[in-house]
Amino acid sequence: MTSDSVKSAAMGAHLRLLGMALLWGASWPAGRILALNMPPLAASSLRFLLAASMLLPWLYFSGGMSSLKKWPARIWLGMLAAGAAGVFGYASFFLTGLQHLPAGKAALVITLNPVVTLALAVWLFKERINRLIALGMLLAACGAVVVISHGKPLEVLNGAVGLGELLILGCVACWVCYTLIGRAMLAGVDALAATAVTSVFGALMLLAASLAVEGPQGLVSAFHASPKAWAAMVFMAYGSTAVAYAWYFSGVKTLGAGAASGYITLVPVIGVILSALLLGESIEGSMVLGGAMAVLGTAVMNWGRRPAV
Repeated sequence: MTSDSVKSAAMGAHLRLLGMALLWGASWPAGRILALNMPPLAASSLRFLLAASMLLPWLYFSGGMSSLKKWPARIWLGMLAAGAAGVFGYASFFLTGLQHLPAGKAALVITLNPVVTLALAVWLFKERINRLIALGMLLAACGAVVVISHGKPLEVLNGAVGLGELLILGCVACWVCYTLIGRAMLAGVDALAATAVTSVFGALMLLAASLAVEGPQGLVSAFHASPKAWAAMVFMAYGSTAVAYAWYFSGVKTLGAGAASGYITLVPVIGVILSALLLGESIEGSMVLGGAMAVLGTAVMNWGRRPAV
């Protein structure tokens, strides 16, 4: 490739990663709309069934279906566990939490994801970190606590955490489990195949849970929701799930995981801004302070992962 084509490919990758951050950031106000207009389990099951309707054909036409026949039982078990944690668990907590918590604040709580994931990776997999990464982890964790506690961190020690915050922390726990399961059991599996299969498993679990908890009326209510709610549903299924993942994987392939992960730092900021613009949510001082600390901490963690020159 010529230098111009290399630069063009890199520029395209950066634009796709920026688009990914916008789509993932916009999923928070879209999720809030869904949470207030549809039963959460029914909405989540329909979201991932729709996503699977794009991911499975994509996997087929990319030639990835043939690899599924070669998977041993360990990989299928890992897929089932990952679907239970990363799709079923995460989606259940996500929409249920957004019934009780503004989307912008919830987006900032999620900044705990990389902190908790890395902390457990250090414990379980003996992953090494340096002082800069440790500093970033501490800063991001403190920022998330400021957001959760409405600027009164000491109240967290007294158990003064709302239901919405606890449910979104459930999202953090599920995403961390999903990530660690992927590391332990799904090494070497194609990212598109993993996303498609776990989406199918998770969607079926969500559908079963919806029928058991919300009854058939839950799905009926979802189908009769407003056009605005369905617009949010379609956006989340195809935009923030299928398209965003495609752009993210493309960015990782072209620029590397380190550069791609840097764009994830933008997601909570975009989530807060779009929630304020689209939903009219207020931005508290504690969200500004805690969000800045969390985003800066995540950026420092990413910077600490850069290889020494």
